[in-house]
Amino acid sequence: MPGKFILALSSLVFIAYGTVSLINPEVPAGFAGLVLTNGNAYAEIGSMYGGLQTGIGLYCLLALFSSEYYRGGLAVLVIGIGMLAIARLISALTTSDPLTMYTWGALMYEAVTVVIATVALRQSYSGATKA
Repeated sequence: MPGKFILALSSLVFIAYGTVSLINPEVPAGFAGLVLTNGNAYAEIGSMYGGLQTGIGLYCLLALFSSEYYRGGLAVLVIGIGMLAIARLISALTTSDPLTMYTWGALMYEAVTVVIATVALRQSYSGATKA
């Protein structure tokens, strides 16, 4: 159950946020306090926040409905989102500038996602049910 839940939630979150970011890269840039000063910045935010997140969301959706991709989807969440959370935490702890709820909220979402995905991935190898 936790595996299907976190894959469903992740597919929804990543596809939704990724699509918004792909359509209008200024949205995620604004949330993060970034200013898009040229076309390269626009393309970078559009691709990383839009393309990559939409792709991760679609892979989670595939893993949700295909047992062949189930463990792979969970592994993407554990490793990919885990490293994202670690990098965000390190960066948050090393800056002297104030942080907003955007950073702390993202970190909390990432940490919870990684914990649930880790539990589900371990269960999948111990013979526990995936559903």
